Amino acid sequence: MSLRAAASSALRGATRSSRGVVASSSSARAISTSAPRASDSIFVHRDTDYNNPSIPFKFNDQMLAQAKEIISHYPPQYKKAAVIPLLDLGQRQNSGWTSISVMNYVAELLEMPRMRVYEVASFYTMFNREPVGKYFIQLCTTTPCALRGASPGFSSFVQPGESILETMVSHLGIKPGQTTKDGMFTLLEVECLGACANAPMAQVNDFFYEDLTPETTRKLLDDLKAGKVVKAGPQGGVRHTSEAATGRTALTSKPTGTEVFRADFA
Repeated sequence: MSLRAAASSALRGATRSSRGVVASSSSARAISTSAPRASDSIFVHRDTDYNNPSIPFKFNDQMLAQAKEIISHYPPQYKKAAVIPLLDLGQRQNSGWTSISVMNYVAELLEMPRMRVYEVASFYTMFNREPVGKYFIQLCTTTPCALRGASPGFSSFVQPGESILETMVSHLGIKPGQTTKDGMFTLLEVECLGACANAPMAQVNDFFYEDLTPETTRKLLDDLKAGKVVKAGPQGGVRHTSEAATGRTALTSKPTGTEVFRADFA
């Protein structure tokens, strides 16, 4: 038998052997066993009685003046770059959500294809494409906030039912992604909002409310519902900003002036 024939025979044998192993193996591990989780957002528009192109929308005088001022920051041939801030203006005027009529109006104002505006509005989560309550609550449940009591099951010092998420759910009577029947509150779980030093925290409309506890969370919700103005930032009176709750550990005295080192700096 030639060397080439021997190699060919060996290759055929190895192929049959590997096929047999694959065929007889019934305990192969799956690459992933995670259950698929569908998004809570739909990216394709469907006309409804409250969201369809026949519903008129246009900026009021105040918003139109702001829109023109924003557009003036860009060269005429690049005014479509103002699409994000104009969509934000439209959402603010439209009770906190961006309808198809808002998108179409912004496209007309910027003289750009409607599809380009749809692409922006469906990509950025800051644009709500369904109606939301008067107070849009975005509760952070990412690791720092979760460890500080935002989510159930992450912190040993949080009693069952006393996480911030559970407190909001029980106090408002809704689950994440839902709106209260009176249209006052919409609750949503979100990823990091960038206030980890003051965890746990939530954003309500444009403002951050930090260092939340079950007690301060319930008080925050009650005050908002009563129409009271709640001071943004840390709640509970322990901190004013992001300083250590136990007091300063650095910069406890007045810094030395520059004249100590260089007289010519004075």
